[in-house]
Amino acid sequence: MTVTVQPHHHADVSGGWLRAATFGAMDGLVTNIALIAGVGGGGVSRHTLILTGVAGLVAGAISMGIGEWTSVRTQNDQVAAELTKELHELRVNPDGEADELVAMWTARGLPADLARQVAEVLKAHPEQALRVHAQEELGVVPDELPSPWTAASSSFVCFSVGAVIPLLTYLLGFDSLGLALAVGGVGLFAAGVTVARFTRQSWWRSGLRQLLLGAAAAAATYAIGVLIAG
Repeated sequence: MTVTVQPHHHADVSGGWLRAATFGAMDGLVTNIALIAGVGGGGVSRHTLILTGVAGLVAGAISMGIGEWTSVRTQNDQVAAELTKELHELRVNPDGEADELVAMWTARGLPADLARQVAEVLKAHPEQALRVHAQEELGVVPDELPSPWTAASSSFVCFSVGAVIPLLTYLLGFDSLGLALAVGGVGLFAAGVTVARFTRQSWWRSGLRQLLLGAAAAAATYAIGVLIAG
């Protein structure tokens, strides 16, 4: 009897491009919607609004890109340090490390004799044992760590795209704060719907959630702009 293994693929859940892209787009939208609402609430001119929005886009995109690169690189460096320590332990104390695996696997219900057999096989192959220990103890796969450059570029680009949406009406020649905020709201809802495609959650709930969060931020900054200007 021949058993056919059907190939299947999973989404990126390692914290690489998807998390950075989602965070960047949402942050770009909310940041510039709130920024435009606050400045617009102060009654400034269309030119000043555009200048403020573009400055917020550039500064925010650069900040997001640098922040994501630093965050992911720091995380990877920390994982690398832990892996180096674990590999050292595997080489100087293979029996103790094998006992650790046996204890973890039997605690999860694996038969003790089978757990011991697998641990003994791995003991003779430190590199493979390192991969298993990394997954069991650190929750990471050594050769599948997220790329700092992927995270940074995703965040930079998606922040820029998100931040330009509430500026579109002003860039096209319109001078209406309400219209700009409405376009930004559509962008927030669309971003939430897009996220739902990856998470397989309700699209309208995801879209509405992002819209309400952005609206709350815009309302707060608008009120502050009105108070300061008035």
